[in-house]
Amino acid sequence: MALWTGQHHFFSHMSTSPHVITYKGNRFYPGEGRIDHIDIEDVAHALAYQCRFNGHTQYFYSVAQHSLMVASLVPREQRLAGLLHDAAEAYMGDMVSPLKAVMPDFAAAEGALMRQIGGRFSVNLNDDDGLIRKADLIALATEKRDLLPNACEPWPCLEGIEPHHLPLQPLTASAAKTAFLAAWHSSQHA
Repeated sequence: MALWTGQHHFFSHMSTSPHVITYKGNRFYPGEGRIDHIDIEDVAHALAYQCRFNGHTQYFYSVAQHSLMVASLVPREQRLAGLLHDAAEAYMGDMVSPLKAVMPDFAAAEGALMRQIGGRFSVNLNDDDGLIRKADLIALATEKRDLLPNACEPWPCLEGIEPHHLPLQPLTASAAKTAFLAAWHSSQHA
């Protein structure tokens, strides 16, 4: 009864700001654009359980597996940045690019969150030389070919971009999380 009468003595230690609870129990406050603690397992878990293209794929294919592909396509010194290039989606979701284009406030909030994540893991996520963007487009072309059989129209952003020569082998969410964390740990010991 106390919870519904305005008496907050039972939960007085808890925040009343709207927030998202992460896999590890951390809090993300979307209205404030802040996270109590950015944890790599939260990132790996959330990305592994999110399907690319809002789930409109022929098979389940996670954002974590996409990130692994991008990391594999960039030089060694940029692999961590490639792995984390979509890390904000662990907290904000994987919004498809056409929606981001019509929601500039979302894109700005995502950019601010990416700066926090880059700071937390001491990695430059700015992609100043465009190598991560190019790898992201190669991954996108590969995903379009292998996961979106009904997307027959050309995508202008993929003009001149060739997909990877190997077909995708979608991983389960659990396997994608394990592979993401293995790539993370490998980058920390390189």
